Amino acid sequence: MSVAVLVNVKSRHGSSDVAERILRILPNARVALTRTLDEARAWIRDELVPRRPEVLLAGGGDGTAVALLNELRAQNLDVPTFGLLGLGTGNGWARATGGVGRRAVMRDLERLSANGTARGEALPLRTFGLVETEGRVTPFAGAGWDAEILSDYKHLLATAPGIVDRVGGSTLGYAQSLWSRTIPRLWREERPRVRVVNLGEPAMTVDASGRAIAMPGGEVGAVLYEGPLGVGGASTTEELGLGFRAFRFAHLVPGRLAVRVYGASTARAVLRIPQLLAAVHPLADDHHFFVTRCRFEFDREVPFEIGGDVVGLRSQFELALHDKPVSLVDFRRLS
Repeated sequence: MSVAVLVNVKSRHGSSDVAERILRILPNARVALTRTLDEARAWIRDELVPRRPEVLLAGGGDGTAVALLNELRAQNLDVPTFGLLGLGTGNGWARATGGVGRRAVMRDLERLSANGTARGEALPLRTFGLVETEGRVTPFAGAGWDAEILSDYKHLLATAPGIVDRVGGSTLGYAQSLWSRTIPRLWREERPRVRVVNLGEPAMTVDASGRAIAMPGGEVGAVLYEGPLGVGGASTTEELGLGFRAFRFAHLVPGRLAVRVYGASTARAVLRIPQLLAAVHPLADDHHFFVTRCRFEFDREVPFEIGGDVVGLRSQFELALHDKPVSLVDFRRLS
């Protein structure tokens, strides 16, 4: 079984040492240590296009995996069996199929070597749909608090990386950013308003018992939600990172995007943090839809996040279900 591995040296746990340890576990793998998107693009062109691997592993965060997927599409290379090595900060997508952090990733690779590559056995896979937006594919995208927190955390890393190290890593670093920058700013500012318009098949929603049901008046062109925005977006995986199950219904309706809009004020959201982290349902001001395509329209520009990276400000964006799902190596099912 041919295996190729990309390690993003700029991810939280990416390093040359990690690349060397991967080669010791998978001595026949093609391992690339990249620092920029241009380096990753050149590796795909020079190594993967001529000799497509059977298994491709992305070592980094969600942003690394999303960038790699989109570069494969840009170079017209069919996505092989894909695997996520959670070496980043949030690792929302990677948590669905394996461990996160350096030690957990090495354990996953040892199981892969023992159960898959060494004996040539079929690997256990888990299939995920993808969100398509602005010509890119991703497991999740959206706007609101998550994008604001991510933007503030990246600013904290860039301006004061020592603070993150002193408070104890990415989880507490996010908390530091949340309480010192994001919440104070959101408390002062008036929240944006959003309109969510269905552009695809008749929408579905979820009842108080967590069952998917048809949404009355959810036909194409219908306004599914209009009001204040706390956080909103679409996902095909449950987590957005750090163990936060922001989209607990992501897999409830196959062939649909799970869209969520939470419209509570900042003050109410702070009081409900325990319920939000526990993915309690139903919750006041919380709205869930299942669609094939929709458009978010805002009354002003807001930060827009695609797969763990803030890509800029948008006054509107469209989200659609991509026509090709991706198969991920399910490290959790490797004995």
